[in-house]
Amino acid sequence: MVPLNPRDQVAFRRALLRWYDAHRRDLPWRRDADPYRVWVSEIMLQQTRVAAVLEHFARWVQRFPTVQSLAKAREQSVLALWSGLGYYHRARRLHQAAKVIVRERKGEFPSTAEGWRELPGIGRYTAAAIASIAYGEPVAVVDGNVDRVLNRVFGQAGNREGNWDRAEALLDRSRPGDFNQAMMELGATICTPRAPQCLICPVNQWCQSRGAQVAKPQPARKRRQLHYALASDAGSVLLVQRPCDAKRMAGMWELPEMTVCHDEPIATLRHSITDTDYEVAIHSAPEAVIQSVKGSARWFSRMQWEKLALTGLARKVLRKLAPAT
Repeated sequence: MVPLNPRDQVAFRRALLRWYDAHRRDLPWRRDADPYRVWVSEIMLQQTRVAAVLEHFARWVQRFPTVQSLAKAREQSVLALWSGLGYYHRARRLHQAAKVIVRERKGEFPSTAEGWRELPGIGRYTAAAIASIAYGEPVAVVDGNVDRVLNRVFGQAGNREGNWDRAEALLDRSRPGDFNQAMMELGATICTPRAPQCLICPVNQWCQSRGAQVAKPQPARKRRQLHYALASDAGSVLLVQRPCDAKRMAGMWELPEMTVCHDEPIATLRHSITDTDYEVAIHSAPEAVIQSVKGSARWFSRMQWEKLALTGLARKVLRKLAPAT
């Protein structure tokens, strides 16, 4: 149950929405309630920081401005544009869902959370977020940010299912999309995991915790070293394709990996994926490496690899080191 009486619930909603109206970030997917743009943004924002999504979102809606244009695209083109965001299964399912919408639904988007959940890659949170923001359906959302806000407001680390009930009870049914975004915005900018800004929180008078909770210790990040070979010839670079049945980044292109390295690298960089930090060394490709990947590798000019479905790491390396022409 929500430990707020009906009058406090009304005051909570008003205070939160007043704050959101005055302080919400100007994000491109908030400028209208177009369901396609809301959907794309919600998929991109899964486990990804807003700052990382902004540039990708702009490029995406320029290249695929409608669900029809996305449905017509080749998967490799979709993955190429997604490169750098990680969790590539999101792009594949977004592409699959676009085809379902165009081919089976005649281009019509679902208008309810229940309808959205029938599409590939759409779970409970994403369906509720799209339906409330784009269609005004009075359904609550609980993501990581909302979960944290609710745990602090009610002074207990309830299970996620319990917080869905709390969020549903608190929801402003006249402005469900704005209320849901306000809760997420509060968690992202004020009620943060570490050092929450309780003094300026718009709902602090109803909060049972006010930052008193001790942050849970985070597991130590893993560290790994990787070595890759960079071979260039007349402005082209040699790339290999990951197996189509690979567990991660299936079918995407990357530099040949090296297991034995005796020479000094021509460059080093850092790269992070989920819970692992990588120290990456790039070496001039020995002839033996070039011969070992013959048959499974191809040469690509810059114009070609810029449009290729590269792993995020490969794109980072090539933009730094590949020949300009």
